[in-house]
Amino acid sequence: MSHAATNWAIQRRGLKPTTKIVLWHLCDRFNPDYGCFPSQERLAHDCEIGRATLNRHLDDLEAHGLIRRIRNVDARTGQQRPTRYLLGFEPGFTPSGPGEPEGDDNAPRDADDPEPPCPDMRHGDRPEKTWTGNDLSAPIPPEPCLDLGHGSVSHFDANPCLKNGDSRVSKWDTNLVREPLREPVKEEEDARGREIAFDDFFGELLQALGFDADGALPAWWQGWPARLHVQRWIENLGLSEDQVIEVARETRHTHPAPPDGPKALDRAMERAARRDAEAANHATASDRAARRQRKRDAGPRPSDDRLAAFYADMVNSDRFLPANAISSAMCGLMLARKLVTPEQLRLRGVL
Repeated sequence: MSHAATNWAIQRRGLKPTTKIVLWHLCDRFNPDYGCFPSQERLAHDCEIGRATLNRHLDDLEAHGLIRRIRNVDARTGQQRPTRYLLGFEPGFTPSGPGEPEGDDNAPRDADDPEPPCPDMRHGDRPEKTWTGNDLSAPIPPEPCLDLGHGSVSHFDANPCLKNGDSRVSKWDTNLVREPLREPVKEEEDARGREIAFDDFFGELLQALGFDADGALPAWWQGWPARLHVQRWIENLGLSEDQVIEVARETRHTHPAPPDGPKALDRAMERAARRDAEAANHATASDRAARRQRKRDAGPRPSDDRLAAFYADMVNSDRFLPANAISSAMCGLMLARKLVTPEQLRLRGVL
């Protein structure tokens, strides 16, 4: 971890929230001596997104000139190794130009070799120059491929090789099922929809506080920490988005100047949550009082004589009588008034 790297990431402006989180975690994995080599699985786990989504945000970062990816291929086995991420603050950093292939293959070409190699891994008429960390780089014999009609590199004429183009993650990379699905997976669309909805809500909150959502914001309102703090009002305090915006407008009456950061609104949000809890408790108490009033309005409780006569009629009849329908106290009341006999109660299974 490098504090200089993470501070540089926080100071970047004009990025989407998730893209900035990816940049921050890249910088968090940066080592001043060895560089930045997180695997895609580790980086996707840190950012809590899928690998396909991660690659889209990495493309955005590279398009903004903030990072540069260098593919690392083991020249002996041809296996893909963790990608080397060059960050914008590193000395000698140069962003990838438009159409420039990834990887450390910017060495000048010989005049006798004017045709560039195929952009796919280990394709083309000459060995691809790859960045390796095991000092095992060895010339790869020229192999044709099926891409653009070159042939096959798998040594089986009928089967093409797997391409390694702009991205080595397919659209269904996070789905373990490789056969075609009957119905499209909606997780990515739903996550993107929630992100857009929260962005709209956050912009409306800034306007309610007196900020220009498209203008310059104070430092404490920038980036994902401020959005995460606002999200806690909804998750931990139980407030809705409409309640948060309403409380934000109420604070402007007592404090005309916009707050420096979301922490300045914590007390107001907690008071609103307490008001909702008290209103709910009052409604519950009123409901209990109404139920007690309905019981009182139903009339007085029947006397013991009436209850004893009612249950004695059940014992003396031929109707079905559950064993637990009559309590021991009621049996005592019926026996005291000589409405039934112990033999009748035993025959009916009450005693």
